[in-house]
Amino acid sequence: MPVQTRPSTLRRLGLYAATGAVAVLTAAGPALAVAEDPARPQTENAASHMTYKGRVTAKTGLLLRDRPTRSSRIIGSKPYGAIVHIFCKTSGQYVNGNSRWYLLTNGTWAWASAAYIANIGPAPRWC
Repeated sequence: MPVQTRPSTLRRLGLYAATGAVAVLTAAGPALAVAEDPARPQTENAASHMTYKGRVTAKTGLLLRDRPTRSSRIIGSKPYGAIVHIFCKTSGQYVNGNSRWYLLTNGTWAWASAAYIANIGPAPRWC
């Protein structure tokens, strides 16, 4: 199994800032919406706001965390078979040989290991 190194502090801070910015923009809703550019194709605009879905495959349930590591604080859980909404993916601590972590948007922003989520449709974009 490859050795996982800790991401740099700057990278983690950037990820936290990006996550916070997304949360603020999402909470603000239409108040911060950018005017539509008639020259831009509608498919590009729709794809930029796309959320992805997955199904929890962990028999004992999926733990939701505040960072993409197994040692971070648990902030919730999802039962086996639950459908989760995925905003994006990033690299994090390895779990069962898989370093991908998904940022979930199910009512709260939380990280979950992709090792326990089966994608429904296309794989999520990078954060």
